[in-house]
Amino acid sequence: MSEWTEILEAIGLALAGERDAGQAQLRDCWERTTDQQHAQRCVLAHYLADLESELEAEIAWDERAINEFSDVGEFDLVPIGISSAAAMAPSLHLNLGDGYLRASRIAEARTQVVSGIASSGLLDDTGYGALIRSGLDRLLAKVELAEDSSAGL
Repeated sequence: MSEWTEILEAIGLALAGERDAGQAQLRDCWERTTDQQHAQRCVLAHYLADLESELEAEIAWDERAINEFSDVGEFDLVPIGISSAAAMAPSLHLNLGDGYLRASRIAEARTQVVSGIASSGLLDDTGYGALIRSGLDRLLAKVELAEDSSAGL
């Protein structure tokens, strides 16, 4: 069983620029989670995706994060400072949609960006919330451009 303290330490290491060590610790935490630790697995997969150098591996982790998120309870992320689990959904959709777009999976990217925008109601208009909303807006514009480009073929 992987505890939040260990997970947060691994995330901190990765965010501090210790990419390889952070990734190794995050993977170790993942291996020690159980199938019932959906919140922990969601967060771990979310951060592991960002550390992947291969696009398909990144997408696979982002898909795991979304899949685990579907079983995260509303207050399961309170121990890491997220008061409502629903507030994490826009970021998960943004990351997966971006991966899909970079992999030229345009229809799947659109599905994710639309879901991200639809779930963004809990985000603040400043700080982190504004960052995610802006990212979703930019991703939507890129998806529309890709759709227009492929329609013209």
